[in-house]
Amino acid sequence: MYRIDFNKLRFLICDDNPHMRRILRTLLHSFGAREVYEAEDGATALEMYTHYVPDIVITDWSMPIFDGLELAQMIRQPESKGNPYAPIIMLTGHSEKRRVTVARDAGVTEFLAKPISAKGLYQRIMNVVANPRPFIKTKTYFGPDRRRNTTNTYIGPERRGSGEVEVLQQPSLLEKARSAI
Repeated sequence: MYRIDFNKLRFLICDDNPHMRRILRTLLHSFGAREVYEAEDGATALEMYTHYVPDIVITDWSMPIFDGLELAQMIRQPESKGNPYAPIIMLTGHSEKRRVTVARDAGVTEFLAKPISAKGLYQRIMNVVANPRPFIKTKTYFGPDRRRNTTNTYIGPERRGSGEVEVLQQPSLLEKARSAI
């Protein structure tokens, strides 16, 4: 059995609403996090991302300059500065299936609909730390495996083709954040 020591993780919050940033910062501090950086737009977040190299990015979808979706796509560029494997948790008030699919296809690791709860945020963070998904690299996609079910029995129309697919194991945050009970 183990516990996650949030004090060992570095977070970047990106939201144009200062009240939402304060709520997220307060929740992360209550979980034990100490290194929490904040940005009010996608451009500032990308700059902070390359400078601070956070372990986890929590971003709103809708923001000025460029939005959370564009931020995720820029972070997921394999040749970009920073860690392209960092988990990205997308926050939004729009949780329609189409939006979740678009976020997933942009490389978002987890999706959290507003209004958020402490439990929901904690569960998403625990999931990206304790259960990291392998990364997939194809001609058109680089990001966490979009499939939650990893059995090979699926034969539907959206089954991954036999083209050039590279499966990469991402660096685990579990070893960094593990704490003895």
